[in-house]
Amino acid sequence: METALWILLFLATFCFMEFMAWFTHKYIMHGFLWSLHKDHHHKDHDSWFERNDAFFVFYAVVSMSLFYLGAETSFWYGWPLGFGILAYGIAYFLVHDIFIHQRFKLLRNANNWYARGVRRAHKMHHKHLGKKDGECFGMLLVPFKYFKRS
Repeated sequence: METALWILLFLATFCFMEFMAWFTHKYIMHGFLWSLHKDHHHKDHDSWFERNDAFFVFYAVVSMSLFYLGAETSFWYGWPLGFGILAYGIAYFLVHDIFIHQRFKLLRNANNWYARGVRRAHKMHHKHLGKKDGECFGMLLVPFKYFKRS
C-alpha cells in the first residue's frame, strides 16, 4: 500500500507542477519577477545563462529540501514529492530549453504533429515580447488549437 501511495504522490506532484508552471509563469514571471524573466523574451546578454534560470534553481532547492526532509525526518512523503518536482523539471528542461529553444543542439529533427503543435504554441507565447499579454499555458497541456494533423 505504501508503494502505491508513493507512486500516486509522485504522479500527482508531477501533474500539479504543470499547474505551478502555468501559475508561476502567468502571475510571477510575467508579474512581479518580470525582471528575472525578461531576458528570456529579450536576450540582452551574451551569456548562455539567463536570469530566468533562477526559477529552475528555486524549484531545485524545493525538491532538494523535500529529499532532505524525507531522509532526515519521518516525513517520508518528501521523497515522492521531491522526485515529482525533479521529474517535472527534467521534462520541462527537455521540452522547453532543449527541444523548443535549442539551448543544446538536440532534437532538431523532431517533426511529428505533437512537436509542431508544441513549437507553434510556444511561438504564440513569444510573439508578445513584453510583460503584458503573454499567452500562458503549461508544458504538457498545450492548447489543442495549435495541433494540426497534417
